[in-house]
Amino acid sequence: MGYKIKHLFFCFIVFFQCLSAQEILELGADRTHDYFPILKDKTVGLIANQSSLIGKTHMVDTLLSVNIQVLKVFCPEHGFRGTADAGSYIEDGIDKTGLPIVSLYGKNKKPSNHQLEGIDILLFDIQDVGARFYTYISTLHYVMEAAAENNIYLIVLDRPNPNGHYIDGPVLDITYRSFVGMHPVPIIHGMTIGEYALMINGEQWLKDGVKCDLKVVPMSGYNKKIVYDLPIKPSPNLPNSKAVNLYPSLCLFEGTSVSVGRGTDLPFQHYGAPYLK
Repeated sequence: MGYKIKHLFFCFIVFFQCLSAQEILELGADRTHDYFPILKDKTVGLIANQSSLIGKTHMVDTLLSVNIQVLKVFCPEHGFRGTADAGSYIEDGIDKTGLPIVSLYGKNKKPSNHQLEGIDILLFDIQDVGARFYTYISTLHYVMEAAAENNIYLIVLDRPNPNGHYIDGPVLDITYRSFVGMHPVPIIHGMTIGEYALMINGEQWLKDGVKCDLKVVPMSGYNKKIVYDLPIKPSPNLPNSKAVNLYPSLCLFEGTSVSVGRGTDLPFQHYGAPYLK
């Protein structure tokens, strides 16, 4: 009996030692000391959506609160506040902050020279889910390309990949390159958004092989085995971790007449069709 108590006590000690040794996860966005000084006295173009948070505060509100001059906001698919359905045409507009919103999922997917006029630095902060056909990495590509062509410095704030613990699926045949698959990577590529930006630059995937003047603000305390529950939906039909984890495989059904649950309470968590038993 005494041995069992001693063994149990030893297990508790090891458990609490492991907890104390574990680093606290700090996102790129949280590490404001790494990028606020760069943004000071500069005009900023923010590429963001509803996932762009520092704690519970939206990035745009934080920047404005410290008098960083945000000139305009660029938004990806689903819009700046993340309420538009998949594939919906996003119009330019004005945010509730009064800032102009430029859509990168409407009349153009790449920022134009005119849209970038007057901007010194671009700041990219969007939560990705680690699948090749999730369009936020395509938006990243075009932002990097436009930044390179206009000699604008780009800062990417790194965030966890909720599907970053494995790599799987065929590599894209670039004959079929499109906005839902731009690069020769597997379906599950295993990279964070910051790592992906570095790969785009390193592999010279931008038009004419140009390279973007890029800074990635890394995370602290992150590794690929961390189970990371997204604090906010990255898009309307990925409401929870189960949907995020099943998305890379169930999304393949969207090339067929099989439903993956869009419009139900369980999107990307079940599938079916009237002709299936």
